[in-house]
Amino acid sequence: MSAPSTTLEIAGNVAHIRFDNPAAYNALTGQMWREMRDHARAIAADPSIRVVTFRGVGGKAFVSGTDISGFAKFTDGSDGIAYEHGIDDCMAAVDELPVTSIAIIDGWAVGGGLNIAAACDFRIATKDARFGSPIGRTLGNCLSPMSLQRIGGAVGVPVAKRMVLLGEIIGAEELHKSGFLLDAVERDALDERVAEICVRAAENAPLTTRATKEMLRRMSLENLPEADDIVSQVYGSEDFRRGVEIFLSRTKALPEWQGR
Repeated sequence: MSAPSTTLEIAGNVAHIRFDNPAAYNALTGQMWREMRDHARAIAADPSIRVVTFRGVGGKAFVSGTDISGFAKFTDGSDGIAYEHGIDDCMAAVDELPVTSIAIIDGWAVGGGLNIAAACDFRIATKDARFGSPIGRTLGNCLSPMSLQRIGGAVGVPVAKRMVLLGEIIGAEELHKSGFLLDAVERDALDERVAEICVRAAENAPLTTRATKEMLRRMSLENLPEADDIVSQVYGSEDFRRGVEIFLSRTKALPEWQGR
């Protein structure tokens, strides 16, 4: 079995980023996050590329979140701040892509997977795909302002609250109706539908695409509030340590949160 990785393949004017860790439902290791960032920056520097797709390997998940084994080594809130800043840095590279980005979701897109899908311009999913960010039921951590703004802007604040505050997992049919998904199709129709959108997006004037994306990014993700104090409080809490311990134990029990 190969080591977990995020790979890049370029075919003509379309780049394909793939998350390859199927044994863990494509949970992203720190190295995979950084590889995604570096691939996105390489694409941004290549004027021949017009479209980029993001997809998980294996057919069971897009990305199921972050590999949280490293969380067990956190000693205080400063570790959480560093982690969230690192995720923001990786995600910023996706936000700043000057080409049309498409998330291809067959299976689970939760946690970091939801974040990456939300950063893309379009999302095409199988009808059995599932989306969410149930961190309040599992780990007891929190998201950065940038992640909250990105996800809330894509799915809508009421749906984002259902995902985070209630821990709901929401299906592709509902998110297609809401507009979050461009399309929800049967598995055997997924590749053909993606190919159609890639061709159409590649035909668009590149300067129009670049300008529109950059203006939207500035409107939605610049001038966000500073929240390191909030992030530190959560990641430095007893609840977070307990949540990580229980999650890694694989007992499937819900933590008994104490609010401290």
